[in-house]
Amino acid sequence: MLQLLAMKSAGVGIGIFVGTLIGLGLRKQKGKTEGLLAGSVVLTALVAGALGMAVMMTMTYFGMN
Repeated sequence: MLQLLAMKSAGVGIGIFVGTLIGLGLRKQKGKTEGLLAGSVVLTALVAGALGMAVMMTMTYFGMN
């Protein structure tokens, strides 16, 4: 069940990760680093993507019942 939910939600997680990575990367180049986890764009984007995927998995799970 968990594997099915992860497969259905992976696109959302990847999309959020890539979008956040690009957006925060451009923001960091301009010198605005507040709001980054440990000062890392990649870490912040990874957490955002994981949270988005977790939310989508939850929504999909409750939608299946």
